[in-house]
Amino acid sequence: MFRTKRLDIKLVSAVILMSAFSSCKKISQKSQSVVYSDYAVFDWFDYRGNDDAYINLSKSESEYLNPILAGFYADPTICRVEDKFYLVNSSFCYFPGLPIFESTDLVNWKQIGNIINRREQADFGNSRLSGGMYAPTIRYHKGIFYVICTNVSGVGNFIVTAKNPTGPWSNPIVLPEVNGIDPDIFFDEDGKVYITHNGPPPNNVSLHDGHRAIYMLEYDLEKQKTTTAPKLVINGGTDMAKKPVWIEGPHVLKKDGFYYMICAQGGTGFNHSEVVFRSKNVYGPYESYASNPILTQLHLDPNRKNLISTTGHADFVELPNGEWWSVFLGCRPYEGDLYNTGRETFMMPVEWKNGWPEIKGGNEPIPMKNKRPNLPLSKEKIEPNNGNFIWHDNFDSNELSLKWNLIRTPSEKWYELTNGKLLIKPRKESIHTETNFSFIGRRQQHLKFQASIKLEFSPRDILQTAGLTAFQNEKHYFLIGKRLNSNGKEEVFVERTAEKINSGKSEIISKKELSDSDKTLFVKIEGNGRLYSFYYKTAQNADWVLLSKDVDGSILSTKEAGGFVGTYLAMYASSEHFEK
Repeated sequence: MFRTKRLDIKLVSAVILMSAFSSCKKISQKSQSVVYSDYAVFDWFDYRGNDDAYINLSKSESEYLNPILAGFYADPTICRVEDKFYLVNSSFCYFPGLPIFESTDLVNWKQIGNIINRREQADFGNSRLSGGMYAPTIRYHKGIFYVICTNVSGVGNFIVTAKNPTGPWSNPIVLPEVNGIDPDIFFDEDGKVYITHNGPPPNNVSLHDGHRAIYMLEYDLEKQKTTTAPKLVINGGTDMAKKPVWIEGPHVLKKDGFYYMICAQGGTGFNHSEVVFRSKNVYGPYESYASNPILTQLHLDPNRKNLISTTGHADFVELPNGEWWSVFLGCRPYEGDLYNTGRETFMMPVEWKNGWPEIKGGNEPIPMKNKRPNLPLSKEKIEPNNGNFIWHDNFDSNELSLKWNLIRTPSEKWYELTNGKLLIKPRKESIHTETNFSFIGRRQQHLKFQASIKLEFSPRDILQTAGLTAFQNEKHYFLIGKRLNSNGKEEVFVERTAEKINSGKSEIISKKELSDSDKTLFVKIEGNGRLYSFYYKTAQNADWVLLSKDVDGSILSTKEAGGFVGTYLAMYASSEHFEK
């Protein structure tokens, strides 16, 4: 996770009124009062993955594919309740946030909700996109689900609870005494509850760059507050003589009389790893495992086939049959340290050796295909989250699919679902600004993909536009859309924005005037590693017309754009997109 000193935090008012977006996915069926000309009208959205690695990969029923959640699903955390498993990911300033998945076999994962889906739970305001929700932990105790997390753009560390994992989840229980990030909650056998988290070094004195520490406090479930001062349990990491950096992401578990603490170490780049400590006492002292790290790819050939890098930030789960498994983040670069899909969720088995857990094969190349857990295979039809698949939305429901996200917390209602169409209102907020602009997107989950839309939109002036964006953040994106040119004629265009090009100013890299009869526009983005191409057509059965070919898409990589999110493919509209 991101390393930062704890930001100044403000309490979220418990009396904020429920907005129309109290559940982001709930949209009322519109009456005949809808004026289509006030909106950009999207008939459908189509996404198709076509990764070469999957084309040549055959999988039997006894195997599963990595990553188990492809695309930007960072910082996975997992728990088991009887014969079901629940997994939650970081979501930063995307809303609704903290997606939660359910599975019975650890292989097929169904999204069942979003934990943060009401304005009073989190208002991200004008925070940077890579602010918001960092590194949750999910646990279950005596009929209640607990998620502890850090909102770096708001209240800091907090807990939310639910009796049903689909929700509703409570408003945040704020933890003002818990500093730092990446909190974990652990329920001990004696009834005591502990919160463990990353924080600054003791007395805020860094002995070397990246020096961090792990702290622990007791928590009272009844009073909903911590009852002890933070106690230092790990200083720096595995071996201070080697100047370890960025110890974070702690999770505590207990087995055979030992308390085990697994942590990420090394930072979220190529040096990322997972390490383990143990102690007979919950507060330590904790012994570092002699064979640490138990997961890393940093020492392997960076030119290997089907490269998976930056592995770490793991969580463990025990199966009913006594097997242990781990989920963790990793990345799939298309070259070097360039990846546009963000940090994804992978899974590997855990084996215990002489009282220590190791991620099996964790120091070898992570396989894209592996023997699956010894669990009955789910017979439920679940939308795939990996492999090559087609995903199509006709907008024929009165609720948005859980796959869709907005950027930041909405404060007004600006989209509608009606008559099999998605209507998005162009507003003054634009993609250049750190606001809740009119954007509804889903993750890019493949290195090689195509995304397309059918759009009806009649811009009223030269400031308005609508279309399809491949978006990493407000300073790094592509947009293919429709606008009016200086002659008052409609045109399709491709816009590129990147800090390393024109100092981050937007530029039109291609455009084509449309005829007066072209009321419907189809646009498509194709990605192939670092190369992105842009197409359009004006009739359903016509051939796609190439507008820009093989544009450098490394501007969408984490390395170039910074931050901690992955690329989104989104429908977008604005009434003031262009400079006046």
